Amino acid sequence: MSGPARESGCTELMSDPSDNAPSAPHATSDLEEGTALKPKFGADGLITCVATDASSGEVLMVAHMNEEALGKTVATGQAWYYSRSRRALWRKGETSGHTQRVVEMRIDCDQDAVWIRVEQTGGACHTGRHSCFYRAVPLGKGGVALEFRGARVFDPQAVYRDGSPGGARKRGGIK
Repeated sequence: MSGPARESGCTELMSDPSDNAPSAPHATSDLEEGTALKPKFGADGLITCVATDASSGEVLMVAHMNEEALGKTVATGQAWYYSRSRRALWRKGETSGHTQRVVEMRIDCDQDAVWIRVEQTGGACHTGRHSCFYRAVPLGKGGVALEFRGARVFDPQAVYRDGSPGGARKRGGIK
């Protein structure tokens, strides 16, 4: 298992040799306008990643990446994440078969959040839905009763032994 801390071997993918030079007074400008990928991981070693459907633009999920997950995503074109609850690196679809092929990756202005546009195979959500954002919050109606949007695209009990992505595949394989 890989922890959230930065892993060696991925930094060369995300830095350029001139990065070792002392910081210039306009470091923020270099970060915002430069061409070097210099992601700012949080104190927990993670960066937030938003995944959207490359065709529709629909938000599929929000997850986290450590340096190793980001490096593997860039290197392979497949979405890799870091699970905070399981404290483990994982490739999207390794249990369910519902993979994400990355079509484009962008990083925000201060390089502390990542957006990937993906071609999603099957559902993105462990609940069996296409998107993890399947409940709408009604606005201006007083009390809040969530409204469901979209049907399940797969049965999580048929895919996961215990109904969760951390469980093993029903078909006998171990994650």
